[in-house]
Amino acid sequence: MNWLTISIYLSKGLIYLVFFLIGITVFSFANVVIYRLPEKKGFTKGSSMCRSCGHKLAVKDLIPIFSWIRLKGKCRYCGEKISVRYPLVELFGGICAVGLTAYYGITLKALTIFLLFTVFTIITLIDYDTMEIPPVLNVAVLILGIISIWTVGGVSILDRIIGMFCISLPLFLIVLIIPEGFGGGDIKLMFAAGFFLGWKMTVMGFFIGLVAGGIYGVILMARRKKGKKDHFAFGPFLCAGMAISIFVGTQLLDKYIDFIKAAFYQ
Repeated sequence: MNWLTISIYLSKGLIYLVFFLIGITVFSFANVVIYRLPEKKGFTKGSSMCRSCGHKLAVKDLIPIFSWIRLKGKCRYCGEKISVRYPLVELFGGICAVGLTAYYGITLKALTIFLLFTVFTIITLIDYDTMEIPPVLNVAVLILGIISIWTVGGVSILDRIIGMFCISLPLFLIVLIIPEGFGGGDIKLMFAAGFFLGWKMTVMGFFIGLVAGGIYGVILMARRKKGKKDHFAFGPFLCAGMAISIFVGTQLLDKYIDFIKAAFYQ
């Protein structure tokens, strides 16, 4: 291995390190939104503070991941444990930033999808905590969908419009018959994400989320007394399914269609 090859690897490593730091910083802010938005607190103003003792946190307490490690997962002032979820969310942001950069390069496409994943993460954890998806987050997904027309491409306007209704409309009709079938936030999420993804990725994303959510639901019922009704947040599974579909959704749907054609027309 010559010096030129080594320098190329070092340059790439430095680039990925920069994007990792950007990713954990953005998702550190996402943690703030996850905490403050459901409580209708402003997340662009005001100082961060310990949720247990209310003490204002210093800058050295807010360094993503590293502050949590240095403080051994405890508040510097009251000693209360800080949830491991905070650094895990930040780590996930760093991984997303590096992974998308490696996959798409330093492009607007990578940036747009990274922002979508950021919103999906916020939706996932807020829905998990509160069983609700704040409308502003679905609006953010729709805005990113509009931006993606120019930055992501690959999906026609017609496919995007069909994507808005191909899942959200059936879900809405189901809710008219079974009021507790799906949450209104889930329907709006599929409507907004459908414009970003187009109908193919939306269908596959919903299918993946439905299967994952169904498995989780069965596990919940198995762990509780027979006959007890369990309700759980479906948004996290929808977000995960749609995130996966961005990479493999179209290919999976095409293979499924080819399989159906082969089974019925030969």
